[in-house]
Amino acid sequence: MNAVQPWRWQRELAEAVVDPRELLAILGLPASLAEPAERAGKAFGLRVTRSFIARMRRGDPYDPLLRQVMPVGDELADVAGYTSDPLEEGAARRAPQLLHKYTGRALLITTEACAIHCRYCFRREFPYSAPETRIGARWSEALEILARDASIEEVILSGGDPLSLSDARLAQLTDALTKIPHLKRLRVHTRQPIVLPSRVDEGLLAWLRGIRLPTVMVVHSNHPNEIDDDVRAACAALRAAGVTLLNQSVLLRGVNDHADTLERLSVALLDAGVLPYYLHLPDRVRGTAHFDVDERAAQRLIETLMGRLSGYLVPRLVREVPGAASKVPVPPSFIPGDIAG
Repeated sequence: MNAVQPWRWQRELAEAVVDPRELLAILGLPASLAEPAERAGKAFGLRVTRSFIARMRRGDPYDPLLRQVMPVGDELADVAGYTSDPLEEGAARRAPQLLHKYTGRALLITTEACAIHCRYCFRREFPYSAPETRIGARWSEALEILARDASIEEVILSGGDPLSLSDARLAQLTDALTKIPHLKRLRVHTRQPIVLPSRVDEGLLAWLRGIRLPTVMVVHSNHPNEIDDDVRAACAALRAAGVTLLNQSVLLRGVNDHADTLERLSVALLDAGVLPYYLHLPDRVRGTAHFDVDERAAQRLIETLMGRLSGYLVPRLVREVPGAASKVPVPPSFIPGDIAG
């Protein structure tokens, strides 16, 4: 990874595609698809890195990577039960940047910025606070609460995507966190090693090596086609820096709702040094009902994976329920009958 040019990732972020017509032209798809994409993207716009686009199939409007980022008319449907805050995160907010849902751990909203806009994002309507110019001003209240609450042993950096911040700002934040004596672990939730592998450069690795807390990075990959040589190299560099790598996926209709796809994803992740962790049922956020997968169908997929893979390669199927003490497991039911593969 030393060969990656400094600041290359910032240039790639600046060159992300935000116009549906440009994306369609790159992929050789009909311009007629642009009009519904433009309508659907008014509230939550298209954003996708060219690195991620390079892994999409040309001429295929149903490509599973394209489906994750392209706005579609289905997002405009008003579906009962789908809301702006399906996880009721507002109730868990202890400071503008701090969510405290579960015992022993708290989540810092570090930024609203992401390298790509996932259409199923459960925070697509999250009321992010206005950014502050000084990092101390931005997170001072959250840091004070964390310092006073000795029950919190783990802090999760989330967003947005925390790796959208510069290395210097990340270091300022983690330097402040490591001064809190009762914190024992740091977790980073990010999609950038998958969608923007150039973000894993020497500056980021130096930041990670300098953190005194054991650090777990939970990356986010939904389909085996997302994992290419650059992603594998980024993951290898992260592991060499002492980071434990886990993956969380979201089960999405038309993307990865097939046992063969999930099997290949688990194997590809392990080959990249990443352990499958969670498979989330989609959160019921407004504009995402077209991604929903029936819970029984999801259980059958897990049953199939359990028959094909070693146990450590089968992600835990979970749903997030507002007010629950943790993610809620959705166990396989093993109802007799054919198992869909």
